[in-house]
Amino acid sequence: MATCVHIDEAKDTQPRANGCEECLKIGGYWVHLRTCLECGHVGCCDSSPNKHASAHFHEDKHPVVRSAEPGESWKWCFVDEVLAP
Repeated sequence: MATCVHIDEAKDTQPRANGCEECLKIGGYWVHLRTCLECGHVGCCDSSPNKHASAHFHEDKHPVVRSAEPGESWKWCFVDEVLAP
C-alpha cells in the first residue's frame, strides 16, 4: 500500500466529539465518522449526506483523517489520495 509524507507526519490526535460536530449542531445524521489528525475535528464521511470530513479538509487544509469507526485504524490523505493501514 502506498504512503505519503502527510500520513508519515500525521499526529495521533484524539477526537473532539463523539459524533460529527456539524451534524450534531444541525440535527443531521452520518454513516461513518472520520477524525482529523491535525486538530481532532470529527466529521462525517463522503457516504453521509453532508460530507463534513471532506468539507473540513477543503476549508482548513488539514490533509489526513483516521477512521473513527470501532475496530478501524486506517488513515486517508486528501492531498495525495492515499489510504494507509
